[in-house]
Amino acid sequence: MTHSEIYLQEAEQVTSKIDHAVIERIAYGLAELRERGGRLFLLGVGGSAANCSHAVNDFRKLAGIEAYAPTDNVAELTARTNDEGWDTVFAAWLRTSHANKNDAVFVLSVGGGNVEKNVSVNLVRALEEAKRRGLKIYGVVGRDGGYTKKIGDEVVIVPTVNSARVTPHTEAFHAVVWHCLVCHPKVMVQENKWESVAR
Repeated sequence: MTHSEIYLQEAEQVTSKIDHAVIERIAYGLAELRERGGRLFLLGVGGSAANCSHAVNDFRKLAGIEAYAPTDNVAELTARTNDEGWDTVFAAWLRTSHANKNDAVFVLSVGGGNVEKNVSVNLVRALEEAKRRGLKIYGVVGRDGGYTKKIGDEVVIVPTVNSARVTPHTEAFHAVVWHCLVCHPKVMVQENKWESVAR
């Protein structure tokens, strides 16, 4: 078999094993978030940060949810990194935004944050801050889910079907899950452009 065939077969396995019920519960939670006028803060680093940017667009435009990704503001992100350190950038964003119990955090990450291994500690500090402030915590993560899974309210774990490809499958399924959410009947408020044109 070719690499492409194997990779896509693995993607099929992920699709069949992922917990659909968790995605449904997140959809209902997001609908409730919008109804109460809450904001959604999307947190991720590296490729996951880029996924957060795309997801913010979709949640705002298609779901009518006020959404933000701190990594979209490179000036504030780098100023905070330079002056206070990388570990606190997301927690500081939540504080300055006066994040509260009406809001939610949505983590897109491969490992979910791990202090002991010194990986994505900024996610851990942000989730600690979110918990102190009473925010709901959602996520789509890989591996064992790390700190996000441990502390989160509803967290989708992207099943590991090949330990050599945890990162590509997890980051790909970030997009699969958030697109599932923004087109969910409970969440979507505006139709996608091409679907409306086709009609």
